[in-house]
Amino acid sequence: MGEQSKYSIDPKSGFCSETKTFHSLRNKFSLPPPNLSLSFSDYSLTLLRLSSTPDTPLLTHSSSSSSPGLSRDHLIRRSENLAASLRHSLPSLSKGDCAIILSPSSPRLPILFFALLSLGVVVSPLNPLATDAEIRRVVSLCHPAIAFATNSVCSSLKLPDLRHKTVVIDSPEFEAMEETPAPIGKPVDRGKAVKQGDTAAILWTSGTTGEAKGAELSHRNLTAALSALNADRPETEKAAEAVVLYPVPMYHSYGFVSCLKSVATGEKVVLTEETELPEILKLVGQFGATQVSLAPPLVALMAKSDDRHDAMMDGCDLATLKVVTSGGLSLGKSVVQRFRSRFPNLLLAQGYGLTETCGVAFRPRCPVECDRFGSAGRLIANCEAKIVDPSTGLALPPCSHGELWIRGPMVMKGYIGDKQGSSSKALDSEGWLRTGDYCYIDSEGYLFVLDKLQDLIKYKDHLISPGQLEEVLSSHPDIIDVVVIPFESEEEASEVPMALVVKRPESSIDEMQITSFVAKQVEEYKKIRKVSFVDSIPRNPMGKASRKNLSKLFSS
Repeated sequence: MGEQSKYSIDPKSGFCSETKTFHSLRNKFSLPPPNLSLSFSDYSLTLLRLSSTPDTPLLTHSSSSSSPGLSRDHLIRRSENLAASLRHSLPSLSKGDCAIILSPSSPRLPILFFALLSLGVVVSPLNPLATDAEIRRVVSLCHPAIAFATNSVCSSLKLPDLRHKTVVIDSPEFEAMEETPAPIGKPVDRGKAVKQGDTAAILWTSGTTGEAKGAELSHRNLTAALSALNADRPETEKAAEAVVLYPVPMYHSYGFVSCLKSVATGEKVVLTEETELPEILKLVGQFGATQVSLAPPLVALMAKSDDRHDAMMDGCDLATLKVVTSGGLSLGKSVVQRFRSRFPNLLLAQGYGLTETCGVAFRPRCPVECDRFGSAGRLIANCEAKIVDPSTGLALPPCSHGELWIRGPMVMKGYIGDKQGSSSKALDSEGWLRTGDYCYIDSEGYLFVLDKLQDLIKYKDHLISPGQLEEVLSSHPDIIDVVVIPFESEEEASEVPMALVVKRPESSIDEMQITSFVAKQVEEYKKIRKVSFVDSIPRNPMGKASRKNLSKLFSS
């Protein structure tokens, strides 16, 4: 990126015609000198001390409405006490050891993360609903030394035997570790100094193909992500005035990084495991939330307006709400337009990021940028991007469709236990991350995500975006949920688009009506050839459906 001053950069798009690279139009943020020994925990808690007052309420859970939650000093003290207790009770737990963590969202998690990271222990949060087989796979890849889990997880799963016994984090013993003061005047012996390049976290992702992979994120990666999000704060509010509701899970990069960022910058964080939209929106009024982070399907549900959905909104007080953020899956233009029409006073901020980039890469930072319907915002500071032709490998100019490549300080080190060579496939020798996403960046630097490259339907000589067809189908008032998958047609000797549709219970819509509805709005080759009505579509907590698995299921 130091070379960019030699070349001319378009001030509207950030595109450099000589290097075929997009540069961020944001002001650069500063990072600590790379050779300085510094953990992400120490960086975060130092920032927290500078950005808030001692009694600032920082962290609470939706079940604790009568309590103001943990204050800044209480949170820092608990984290330091826990680090000291772990160092004392588990002296052989050392820098570089990995800890798997299985727990629903809880105020204990940020405290535990900061404590472990300060000791140089690698944190790897997992879905508390993971199966025994999924946990065995994780263990085989990251070789954890210890597990931290709730009582309910311990009773429902057979956790593996590790070097240290499992620590139950909702037990009186664990609470005592948080409350036992470290010796006065004696700093915690943290063992070897933590370097910024050391691995801090292993976050799990399905990546662009295959089984879940563990992205190795360094302390510097996380520090860069926190700094980027803090520097790119929406202009609508100050950190001290923000009350952020997080229904997104903390084992996902979106929840993990966003929540720790909010804590470190002095925002008040409300954690919840609620997944139903009416309950989440009631919590907005209950806690006076100014911002809520929602998975894309919930944003789409919030945007729908009819008797059923209008009734669902009854009793939801959104007077304090200013911003709804969304990430993990692209929102279609029609969803954004419906949302803005229904909630004209709310800012809908849709960003783009991957687990491999600590969950951040592109995002809007002001109302004007949020109004670019269907876009995921502009490139964050200190980063570069390219749109690359998948066939030729050549970088393309603005408004061209291709694979998005990203380079910057928050890009992962690689994948843990990488026997399949996934790291070398994802990262090139110059530090570019191949995202596997089919996108374009327009003439003003806004990113539009079309689909996963692997999900494009290859119909004869054409490539069809399932996401585009899903957006069209979602606009039909009788369709509650939909996913488009490839279907092998013997008649056409090619893949064709097939729609799996969840219709309204009272609807009588049929296959012909759906195919006709789509055919009127897309090119001939893109039309839906087959429809199957289903009761529900399996999705992960971030709203993603596995088109690959569904295609196998409906093709068999």
